[in-house]
Amino acid sequence: MDVIVDRCAALDVHKKTVMACVRGPDGAGGRRQELREFRTFSRDLVRLREWLVAEGVTQVAMEATGVYWKPVWYVLETASFECLLANARHVKNLPGRKTDASDAAWLCQLLECGLMRGSFVPPREIARLRDLTRYRAKVVAERGREAQRLQKLLEDAGIKLDSVATDIRGVSCRRMIDALIAGERDPEVLADMALTRMRPKIPDLREALVGHFDDHHALLARMHLDHIDELTRIEGRLEEEVNNLMAPFAEAATHLVSIPGIGKRVAEVVVAEIGVDMSRFPTSAHLASWTGLCPGNHESAGKRRSGRARKGNAALRSALCEAAWAAAHTKEGYLPAQYRRFLRRFGKKNENKAIFALAHTLVVIIWHLLANGCDYEDLGGDYFDTRHGAEARQRYLVRELEKLGNTVTLEPAAA
Repeated sequence: MDVIVDRCAALDVHKKTVMACVRGPDGAGGRRQELREFRTFSRDLVRLREWLVAEGVTQVAMEATGVYWKPVWYVLETASFECLLANARHVKNLPGRKTDASDAAWLCQLLECGLMRGSFVPPREIARLRDLTRYRAKVVAERGREAQRLQKLLEDAGIKLDSVATDIRGVSCRRMIDALIAGERDPEVLADMALTRMRPKIPDLREALVGHFDDHHALLARMHLDHIDELTRIEGRLEEEVNNLMAPFAEAATHLVSIPGIGKRVAEVVVAEIGVDMSRFPTSAHLASWTGLCPGNHESAGKRRSGRARKGNAALRSALCEAAWAAAHTKEGYLPAQYRRFLRRFGKKNENKAIFALAHTLVVIIWHLLANGCDYEDLGGDYFDTRHGAEARQRYLVRELEKLGNTVTLEPAAA
């Protein structure tokens, strides 16, 4: 194959070592190749960078191997050459040739022939925002798991608060649990701690608070509550940092929250995962594919074997599926109409498919809003009814009735 990149390098990155391969002209019309191994300490990575610069390398490629590529990337990105991060699934070596040296040489051959496609690597400020939003999601999830552990403990003690209250983390339930831990066991006294909307439930609370809560349960409950409080404090600190880092992207966030179903936190996740510069994704289809929100292709001999979606950005896909669920259950508008349309197509038993398809619609809308710098304009809940005109709608309804075995005769309504 033709050589596209005259002087290039590829790195096989591991935790402790980096195998580097440099390819360039040999001066006799052919190609030469040189391999060197470096450790991943910062000083060794600087020596790697200096060697690549001395060799006149213009492009450097490496695989995305966990988090081990990051320190190498941060040292090399300050040099004059272009860095490419490759998806390991796209650059697999031939079977039977698995060594560090052969892997680096294979990557280098792909790169010099122009067969390497770089992955999206966010700029530093977006990467920091991404770290915070992802950790915040984990903290919120862990707090939910800790609340479930507390609920399980109360069940073990015969305290059925969750059968009366919607959320045992509410103010009223927290007062009752704190009193239980402090030694109060009288159901009458405990139930009287209910506030506001919990007051009408006092008779049920008196029954729910009869159990065998002892010192062992009090010890564990105190630990669960302390852990929940600590996670809440961490979440608050993360929220402050996210707000600070989101300040330069306030305009983009304003555009995003104009979409039904997308709130402040989902908008922050979107910005953290894809940034605001849509030139990295040529079309909305590229963004949907990168996110993993479009059907996969597996076709052979004219037979489509699977439409399973490919693996994409898990954090963004999860956030958009949550947003799609919220948008689908709004009262009116284009998105709930689109959801009902998907539901008719997939069937009521495949509600998750309809939500997934609606999330694809959301990511397409997001691309257009960020690319054009505008707010969302709803097409209306009757968009699909009027898209093809009244006659097309009439023909569709007639066909549906005929499928059910009916003979349809159309007569104009009296004026």
